[in-house]
Amino acid sequence: MGGVSDASLPTLPSADHPDVAARLREALLGAAFTADGLLELLGAPAYAALARSETVPALRATRGDTPLEMLVRLFLLQEPVPHARVAAVLPVADCLETGWLTRAGVDEVAATVDVRPYGGPHGEDWFIVSDLGCAVGGAGGIGRRDEGVVLGVGGASTTLAGITVRTPVASALDLGTGSGIQALHAAQHATRVTATDVNPRALHTTALTLELSGAPVADLREGSLFEPLKAGETYDLVVSNPPFVISPGARLTYRDGGMAGDDLCRTLVQGAGERLNEGGFAQFLANWQHVEGEEWQDRLRSWVPRGCDAWIVQREVQDITQYAELWLRDAGDHRGDVADYQARYDAWLDEFEARKVRSVGFGWITLRKTGAAVPSVTVEEWPHAVEQPLGDTVRAHFERLDYLRALDDAALLEERFLLSAEVVQEQVGLPGAEDPEHLVLRQNRGMRRATRVDTVGAGFAGVCDGTLTAGRILDAIAQLVGEDPVLLRDRTPAQIRLLVEQGFLERAR
Repeated sequence: MGGVSDASLPTLPSADHPDVAARLREALLGAAFTADGLLELLGAPAYAALARSETVPALRATRGDTPLEMLVRLFLLQEPVPHARVAAVLPVADCLETGWLTRAGVDEVAATVDVRPYGGPHGEDWFIVSDLGCAVGGAGGIGRRDEGVVLGVGGASTTLAGITVRTPVASALDLGTGSGIQALHAAQHATRVTATDVNPRALHTTALTLELSGAPVADLREGSLFEPLKAGETYDLVVSNPPFVISPGARLTYRDGGMAGDDLCRTLVQGAGERLNEGGFAQFLANWQHVEGEEWQDRLRSWVPRGCDAWIVQREVQDITQYAELWLRDAGDHRGDVADYQARYDAWLDEFEARKVRSVGFGWITLRKTGAAVPSVTVEEWPHAVEQPLGDTVRAHFERLDYLRALDDAALLEERFLLSAEVVQEQVGLPGAEDPEHLVLRQNRGMRRATRVDTVGAGFAGVCDGTLTAGRILDAIAQLVGEDPVLLRDRTPAQIRLLVEQGFLERAR
């Protein structure tokens, strides 16, 4: 795969010289051009500012002449640096020949791509390649607005990487790979990785990211959604951070899918079921419309393909004005002509009003292929802080569904349970009141859930130490509160199931 160019974008480095990428990687690591090295050099405030596309603090921190400072100016701040200084650190002749660097003036060189250090989940030193000035987007705006521009790692990318189930699998599919961050993660636990994208420039960038990170090569295929896949081709894991933005027109390939409303996300979710092996997971980020006169939960339930359990979490909701402003800033439109900005803003609102959209939700969708006769579909809102990574939490959620599905209420009451680690009880009520208005159980790990319970539920959870069956505990509680044990056994299993499903109680092994 030679150098790739867009009509208005710089030519990318060649991906046909893995030996040069390996030497470049070795040189970068030798100069401590890593996530840890940058944090030590720049300090936390300047390092965090880089993630917001703010470069002034890093410029101030790299006024010296060390190899690491020079590399930061070259690859992250996109400043030309003296040829002689680069030659002392990098294989400059090879980098010029294969397109990683280009000549700038008489005696300087410049980077052709952004190369950003990225720390893997187990301390790996990786490098994410993206177009110049486009390592991140968001409120700072992308560096250029060419249709095929390739972004690096933003908050959405790291969110998806964090929630993905990381069990060893034979095959993984990264659908809409972009700069390749999800494919890079998948390569650590999947024997075979397929990465697709409608943008050939993104596929080339993914190849560069994998090469420079020392990761195995992926099977790269061009095309939209599931089009590049062969008939009957299935996977153990499918991940996608798709172009989910609900926009009035396709301007930027990395974010605008070109379908009306949230049809792209719906099509992606509905098509994933037939591409999963039994027990396989499909995990997506998505946006969805909140339409007047329609429950958003019902809208999402209708997306879930047959034969799949689903866990859908809405993390944020924005009204249509906030949403339009977010993505206008993402494209840098707020820095352009005022009349053009206002016209684009109007176009977004016209589109939403025509479709009776009052707000837009953002969140996570996880599917798990199951042979269950009655799949479980959970759609919930949880906008509060969570503890990433959540991959193990997601996997455990579906394991608990399997466990509960196999038990009727009588069998459930014969089980023994343990209160999960780091669960605390909160009492809510007026100061000085004799009894609390309600009791809340709260997790301090994973999803950090909170759920309201009655006094029976709180008492039950508090004595779950694995020694007594659930039924025996309820009998003891009934005696304490003077309630009929038969009635208590009859009305409590639903509450026990919820506490188990949400991870407050664990099965005693």
